[in-house]
Amino acid sequence: MKVVSAGLTDVGRKRNHNEDSFLIDDELQLYVVADGMGGHAGGGTASRIAVETIDKELRRAREGRDNPFVTTSNLQDALLPDALRTAVERACLAIFTTAQEDPRLSGMGTTVISLVVRDNQAFFAHVGDSRAYLVRGPLIQQISEDHSLVNEQIKAGMITPEEAKHSRYKNIITRSVGFEEEVQVDVMGVVAEPGDVFLLCSDGLANMVEDRELHEAVQASATLADVPKRLIDLANERGGDDNITVIVVQVSA
Repeated sequence: MKVVSAGLTDVGRKRNHNEDSFLIDDELQLYVVADGMGGHAGGGTASRIAVETIDKELRRAREGRDNPFVTTSNLQDALLPDALRTAVERACLAIFTTAQEDPRLSGMGTTVISLVVRDNQAFFAHVGDSRAYLVRGPLIQQISEDHSLVNEQIKAGMITPEEAKHSRYKNIITRSVGFEEEVQVDVMGVVAEPGDVFLLCSDGLANMVEDRELHEAVQASATLADVPKRLIDLANERGGDDNITVIVVQVSA
């Protein structure tokens, strides 16, 4: 399948620096959003190390004996999920090691939502509360599951999704890349169809815009390149409480 992509990041209205990083590597068909945490130096450093390491590790894997980018007939036989997981794990170690070497970076970490498209297969690796969505025709579906305190509370029946939107704990995540030496990485795979749009974003967008509005922006935009700015403008109109990063990836036959 052919892939078209667009991405944009914005500092938002309340922050004075941007700790988000994103990667668009159309050659590998690799896309990553990372939302850093740990202060002015730490957050930006962690997210930058994450996207650079994931890209480097997957390029290295492609040159190895067991190239994970070799096409497989079904999701179950694909090598890319393990390669993607390993790349995020190595990003975790790289961030942790860097923080140990520089006290100013102590405690830094980052979320990661990453996507690799290979033919009609799409694979995701995920840590934290940055999100991946699939827009298919009239439907939108969140593919990733937030690693956050409020999501744990929702699953336990302690609060409703509506209450979670206004919770003072909504920015507390339960997993991050680099805060500790190792991290558990969720990996998912889907079979893509022509016309599918995958949307990756940091919580600076997800906390300000409803799923249906994400869908509307994808459907209403004249070109895919218009989608990130349209969504960032909407999040900023509602206060722009955090850094905002969006990548959209559309597949076609």
